[in-house]
Amino acid sequence: MSFAQVTERLVLRSWREEDVDAFEQACNTPAVMRYLGGLQTRDQIEAAVARIRACEAEHGYCFWAVERRADRGFLGFCGLKPLNAPGAPQRMQAEPEIGWRLREDTWGQGYAKEAARAALDLAFSRFGMRQVYAITMTENAPSWGLMRRLGMAARPQLDFDMPGYGRHVTYRIGSDEWTG
Repeated sequence: MSFAQVTERLVLRSWREEDVDAFEQACNTPAVMRYLGGLQTRDQIEAAVARIRACEAEHGYCFWAVERRADRGFLGFCGLKPLNAPGAPQRMQAEPEIGWRLREDTWGQGYAKEAARAALDLAFSRFGMRQVYAITMTENAPSWGLMRRLGMAARPQLDFDMPGYGRHVTYRIGSDEWTG
């Protein structure tokens, strides 16, 4: 399976074997992994990419690789998956979740928002999802700030404690609320 969605500056696409090295270099840094459990081993990174690829094979969507169109630089990932966070309320389990992880030197340039908007467009138009959740640690203000800028609303009644990570905030947007 091979997928690609082009935006003004980005390509969201299926993962390739060579992306594992680029992902490790771009996103396995103290700053990027600050709210994600810290630095990962090579085995953990390979396992994460394998899970992402298996998600796409099963569902047709995943946390797609994100590259910059101008230079084909690997920036990280953004996309959709069934939510399976430990500790999350049962009603959220297997519901669509949007997520992103981009390399630090791209922060503040609008890439995460552009990629996330493309992913939400796909969620509601191509995949027919009726709602999408987003979660992050309470301390991760940049991520929940982006959730707000995407038009997602906080759902504090669904906030939860994830074992090993701490308190997580929950945001949601419905297909009827998405303005594209």
